[in-house]
Amino acid sequence: MPRGLGKRCLWLWGLLLWLGMGSSGDAPPTHQPKCTDFQNASFLRGTNLKVQFLLFTRSDPSCGQLLKESSNLGNSGVNVSLGTKLLIHGFRALGTKPSWIDRLIRTLLHATDANVIAVDWVYGSTGVYFSAVENVVKVGLEISRFLHKLLALGMQESSIHIIGVSLGAHVGGMVGHFYNGQLGRITGLDPAGPEYTRASLEERLDAGDALFVEAIHTDTDNLGIRIPVGHVDYFVNGGQDQPGCPTFIHAGYSYLICDHMRAVYLYISALESSCPLMAFPCASYEAFLAGHCLDCFNPFLLSCPRIGLVEQSGVKIEPLPTEVRAYLLTTPRAPYCVHHSLVEFHLKEARNKDTNIKVTFLSSNFTSSVKITIPKQQLQGKGILAHPYPPCQINQVKLKFQASKWALRKDRTTIVGKFCAAPLPLNDSKKMVCLPEPVNLQASIAVFHDLKTACV
Repeated sequence: MPRGLGKRCLWLWGLLLWLGMGSSGDAPPTHQPKCTDFQNASFLRGTNLKVQFLLFTRSDPSCGQLLKESSNLGNSGVNVSLGTKLLIHGFRALGTKPSWIDRLIRTLLHATDANVIAVDWVYGSTGVYFSAVENVVKVGLEISRFLHKLLALGMQESSIHIIGVSLGAHVGGMVGHFYNGQLGRITGLDPAGPEYTRASLEERLDAGDALFVEAIHTDTDNLGIRIPVGHVDYFVNGGQDQPGCPTFIHAGYSYLICDHMRAVYLYISALESSCPLMAFPCASYEAFLAGHCLDCFNPFLLSCPRIGLVEQSGVKIEPLPTEVRAYLLTTPRAPYCVHHSLVEFHLKEARNKDTNIKVTFLSSNFTSSVKITIPKQQLQGKGILAHPYPPCQINQVKLKFQASKWALRKDRTTIVGKFCAAPLPLNDSKKMVCLPEPVNLQASIAVFHDLKTACV
């Protein structure tokens, strides 16, 4: 890492000096335009920080009011009785305003009455990525000094929620570190991976940086960090290769950035939609898909975490465990939300080879499928099937026993067994619905059965 502990101490002493100097007297307010937008920085000019703090409120969610530290913040429109959402963008290769920022601001203000403050550090984040990394501590100091002024007005540390995107997540972690982990919440939207995966806790976002820290991981094999960094870490679709994103490099910039930016749009969608983006703690993505993690009992005592603004992501235990990996599936497009169901097939007799069964849920609006495998000499196979509508809207299930791909002629093998399904979280066996009669499946021939589940 280009930032060492000695450099951190130097900046910390600088912070203490700054805070002491900035605590006496405010200059009189100066005239400024009613609305201020993000700055643009060229590749060559993007070396100085020139940090701006832009306030957005419900009364005018499209108008950013420039908050100057030298002016009287008490007369700035900041309402210290409300919570404060601090938005911090990440690396800006071309020195331009983030394309998603306006929508996130509007969505936040529609979802909650709060002070939304966008941190514009475009000048310090443009050009070469490693230069932007070098600026993370500096920006963290600038933001810490600014927050000190707000806290002096009566704002509570616990009411501050930092939402950091990519490199901005680690900036947020730096700010939280400077405030000894007493800020209310930090949300990291696919925290940056390059230069941070092997960094120390002091140099990156971690669970000690706020009272509650969460991270949404969508690009762990490229631009995002692959390790857990919060109390709850959501690994969406395993944390990489998001559905709906390009899979070939011919797609250009979208191929490079789509997975990374999916975390931002998932978060926005979670605020816009009533469909919960719920996740399930598990040791691995493979174990989750295999149906081994169904009820969130360990470690959250049945309170499954969900993406959004609900307090502590809906986790209701104290003290919070740290670095808990939680997994969920999504659809390719907004609102991305799915419902997860456990599907099981129980063979009447064990076989000497693996048995593969394709399970498909059918309704008037959608079709969703998953393949489950029953290992040889075993009787049960199970998996997780994701569907965009509630289970009660499923009309039928289609079951297809898949013949071996090595078969030289038509496989006439028939299997007999029982099919069952249940919506997640599954903390009550009574939620399991099984077909009333045994199912006979001949290789490569689909069988349809009605599947009725009561609406909750």
